[in-house]
Amino acid sequence: MMKRLFARNIDGKGRAVRGAMAAGLFIGAGFAFRVSSFFGAVLFLAAVFALFESLRGWCALRACGIKTKL
Repeated sequence: MMKRLFARNIDGKGRAVRGAMAAGLFIGAGFAFRVSSFFGAVLFLAAVFALFESLRGWCALRACGIKTKL
């Protein structure tokens, strides 16, 4: 069941977009930590999740049945 849940559902273009999004979130987290530890941690966790999606080739929204453009 879990293997099917995390089955690849995005192509190379979607993976590249999520990878770029993860990089941007990591950079944003670095700046945010200077202002707020909580906000920095939230951005860091979002970046880790986006990186997971990129490396796995899996999109949480698509897995929930929501159609995305990429």
